[in-house]
Amino acid sequence: MAEVYVSIILAIVLLSGLSVLSTRTQFRSPSISENAIAALAPPTVEGICSSMVEKQGYACEEHSVTTLDGYILSLQRIPVGQSRGPTGNRPPVLLQHGLFMDGITWLLLPPNKSLAFLLADSGFDVWIANSRGTEYSRLHISLSSNDSSYWNWSWDELVAYDLPATFNYVHDKTKQKLHYIGHSQGTLIALAAFSKDQLLNMLRSAVLLSPIAYVGQMTSPLARNAAYNFIAETLYFNWGIFEFNLRGDAFVDFLKKMCERPGIDCTNLLTSFTGQNCCLSPSIISTFLNHEPQSTATKNMIHLSQMIRNGTLAMYDYGNKEENTRHYGQETPPIYDVTRIPDDLPLFFGYGGADALSDVKDVQLLLQGLKGHDADKLVVQYRDDYAHADYVMGEKAKIDVYDSLIAFLKLQ
Repeated sequence: MAEVYVSIILAIVLLSGLSVLSTRTQFRSPSISENAIAALAPPTVEGICSSMVEKQGYACEEHSVTTLDGYILSLQRIPVGQSRGPTGNRPPVLLQHGLFMDGITWLLLPPNKSLAFLLADSGFDVWIANSRGTEYSRLHISLSSNDSSYWNWSWDELVAYDLPATFNYVHDKTKQKLHYIGHSQGTLIALAAFSKDQLLNMLRSAVLLSPIAYVGQMTSPLARNAAYNFIAETLYFNWGIFEFNLRGDAFVDFLKKMCERPGIDCTNLLTSFTGQNCCLSPSIISTFLNHEPQSTATKNMIHLSQMIRNGTLAMYDYGNKEENTRHYGQETPPIYDVTRIPDDLPLFFGYGGADALSDVKDVQLLLQGLKGHDADKLVVQYRDDYAHADYVMGEKAKIDVYDSLIAFLKLQ
């Protein structure tokens, strides 16, 4: 009963918690002066370095980069491991989180189990990205996050603006090509960029965990129901809700208190959405709820829903030929063609048999598109028992995934 109860609560949060969905977005156009003040005001929250990294005994630097369309993104750098040592010539690694997450994704576990800390201790210069709209990347040069225009984007803009901005910044700072590690949506935007011949001149290798490209066969009941019932479209077009925000204080506090009750195992909280994760500790959900989930744009949810319904990897569909032609010069959205990814790009894929979001059949469809890839440049690791969250929060991920991942990076 506890598992059913928790799944029902998650369904309420994801699909009908409309009081939670946009507590911050106001449907008006702020004046220029209001926007400027909001954009330039320093964050009132404690930074990731001070809250998650330095407390563990690691050096950490806060950075920011501004995208060409004006979003100010937060980056954290862990330049050395816990034992310190020289910083020079450490290979840079950029970590990119997935949907509803931020850079804290990579720091939720203890240092001996979290990928970001393990990389730093293995001799890498670690950079952690935070996508637009998340807690530490909510600023803009002229817009307030209370303005509906702030949320006028989908993951196409993460490909076109966020990823190039962070790549260029890390490359300029380190003067080296970088390794890239993405999870979930972090893999989607990378694959899309690589298929457009973007970023490759700054890239050393890419690691894609729970890879997302095609999602037409995903088995997550919550995600499929939301897509086929046009939930995101209803919120956006009918109700004027532009920020998709699952992090309402009342719901998060309720979930945390419920998870502390005897007999309730909140590792099942994510099951309806991600699949049956094999390796989450009961305490990780409480840690997760201290920081996540994060906001995204409702337009981004529409785009992902289109992908689920259509089974394609394409740009955002504006819904009619005229609008598509105005944006793209053609009546249908352009596709991202993964067969155009260079065959000699070192790639590491990690995917799981229990993943309800990055479904095995969809991953195999992606890999079919890479069938001409150089055999010595492609590593595919399959874990039959792993689901979506295991790759970033799994207790055994170090042994099962990260050790071989780090070995792969050191060979490139």
